[in-house]
Amino acid sequence: MKTREAKDTVIVIKDLVQKIGRRTMFDGIDLELYRGECLGIFGYRGCGKTTLLHIAAGVDRFNAGTVQVLGQQVGKSQAYKGRIGLVTQQASLFSDLNVIENLEFFCTLKRAPQEWMRESILRLELEDYLKEPLPLLDVGVYQRVALGCALLNHPEILILDEIIRDIDLPSRIIILKVLEEYLAEGNSCLAAFSNIEYVNYMDRVAWL
Repeated sequence: MKTREAKDTVIVIKDLVQKIGRRTMFDGIDLELYRGECLGIFGYRGCGKTTLLHIAAGVDRFNAGTVQVLGQQVGKSQAYKGRIGLVTQQASLFSDLNVIENLEFFCTLKRAPQEWMRESILRLELEDYLKEPLPLLDVGVYQRVALGCALLNHPEILILDEIIRDIDLPSRIIILKVLEEYLAEGNSCLAAFSNIEYVNYMDRVAWL
């Protein structure tokens, strides 16, 4: 992905402390995500990448510090949540629904126009999978559906957890192309990854 000039911050994390049981996951982390860039969070299993992304998305609480997303303080406001999209590492779609039913559900949940759903279907090349049950999908196609659902509300920030790990090459090419276009529109991405070969797809990289 091309280097972009950082203009303003869309996520600001300062002095973040997070403890899980007796383990200290983070002890004073600072992080900034700039508009129009993809910031990669690199680290191996268990280092806290998923926890950090979930905190930024407002999914997990944290012990101390401040987390600001699109000018809103996480924990004090929910207003920013309608302006972000999240793809988790764990399966997050409804396995008892097929592809189009999942897209329709999230379209309704996010109050997105139907044309935005059709846009996601075309961009992620999902036309041939709309009637497929979720459990029958290859991992790469599943990730394309998950990203399609995350994009339905035209978010300003995408938070992605290992979205291209262990997927087929065609799906990886499609996802990276969609992310390139997404960033070129002035949006931002915070993405966790554990395969060092993906470092070249990021504008900047933080190492946990």
